[in-house]
Amino acid sequence: MAASEEPTRSDPGRPMPPSNGPDLPPPDSQSLLRSLRMRLDELEKENERLRSRLFNCRCSKAEDAAIRPIAAASLDETIRGAKRCEEIHATKVSEHSQSFSSDHLLNSSINSVEVKTQTVGLFPGNSSDCGERETSCTSRIINRCSKRYIALKIMYFSQRFYGFASEAQMEPTVESEIFKALERTKLLVGNKEESRYSRCGRTDKGVSSTGQVISLYLRSNLKDIGGNSTERKNSASEEKCEIDYVRVLNRVLPKDIRVIGWCPVPADFHARFGCLSREYRYFFWKRNLDILKMQEAAAKFIGEHDFRNFCKMDAANVSNYRRKITNFNISSCNERSNDDELWAVTIKGSAFLWHQVRCMIAVLFMIVDALLDTSKTPRKPQYNMAPELPLVLRSCEFENISFTCSLEASKAVTEHLRSEYHNYMLQAAIHNEALGCLCSPDNSSPEPDRKNRGHIPLLLRQTEPSYEERLAKFNAKGIRRRSSVSSSGNV
Repeated sequence: MAASEEPTRSDPGRPMPPSNGPDLPPPDSQSLLRSLRMRLDELEKENERLRSRLFNCRCSKAEDAAIRPIAAASLDETIRGAKRCEEIHATKVSEHSQSFSSDHLLNSSINSVEVKTQTVGLFPGNSSDCGERETSCTSRIINRCSKRYIALKIMYFSQRFYGFASEAQMEPTVESEIFKALERTKLLVGNKEESRYSRCGRTDKGVSSTGQVISLYLRSNLKDIGGNSTERKNSASEEKCEIDYVRVLNRVLPKDIRVIGWCPVPADFHARFGCLSREYRYFFWKRNLDILKMQEAAAKFIGEHDFRNFCKMDAANVSNYRRKITNFNISSCNERSNDDELWAVTIKGSAFLWHQVRCMIAVLFMIVDALLDTSKTPRKPQYNMAPELPLVLRSCEFENISFTCSLEASKAVTEHLRSEYHNYMLQAAIHNEALGCLCSPDNSSPEPDRKNRGHIPLLLRQTEPSYEERLAKFNAKGIRRRSSVSSSGNV
């Protein structure tokens, strides 16, 4: 072969032996031995490090107990094999110096370690990535635990939360706090997707609830319960052995979130699409409002209507804006403060659009008839929604779902809410005391009424684009509709 030619490699995955040439002396055998010993020392240190991580990693303490002796023996065998290579090389280093380099022996030893450890399933992929191994082992262990599909009834006070759902990438949310509690109590089976999680509805920032419902797989004390809890009826003694989900979760949840009940549900249950109706309640102070006229206007909402003028329109995802309202009631709460009376609007329907409840409350004193007739008013006039703080998702109705709560857990929730109520009453008393320290305003010369100053009638205000105009704009931009109908949006 000519000196200028590059030697061909028959096996691209195998290192080429060094080419010393006819005029070069053979490599120093002592230097080669020292290099090999140094690399073997490094390999032994790596063995000890991996062994330490294997025995100390928490994911190995349960499922990998039977694998650890095999792993340790395999690693020891690898080191012994490498040492035998050293002994053989010490006796025959001179005659093999031109055939194999120390790098080749080192690569063979390291490759042997990787092959053996991967064979016993300890370090898939990158052998130093214990996080991936831990996740894989934890997932396998949890999936072998007994589990059951249940529904949880949630109460929360949402003043400090960025809504219920966590998709908005704003923290904290009610949903994110619930999943933190599930992970902390080790009740969660797999991740959020693997647990088949569903929620009844999404509430906006500041909107509270006394009856939100979610469903997901959670760990269970009962054996062979399966995914469908209706396949067999559990005895009373068996149910007494079940995890007290309410008590366990409420111990770690923040004080403004409480689980108030749980229920086993069928495997095909869905908290959103299985909901028969949702009920909201909106609190307000009466002041000088005409309750009779409000009740007359509220009656017009009852029935099935096109509510596109009473929501935040999402033309890209929603095409059907017809919703059915079954109850719209205005009643007194029998609470008085500072010569004013607290009232509440109760609204019940099968499903609601995005911001629908707050929009209906906002225009309750305006022209309801014209906005319900979308043929005459295809564009929504611009108006401010009602504030979110007084709005509460009161309840969600399902068929054949009865939530239960142990006596101990129910007592703890009751005492917690009473304590919170008393704290807020103390704060109210402090604010009332502060009002008493102010000088009373002089009512002898009343100021002109500012309420109607600059007021523009609703139908004379600027309007938003219609649904058809919004849809045409989205289509022009090439934005696809993700879903044709939204059963329950943010309110």
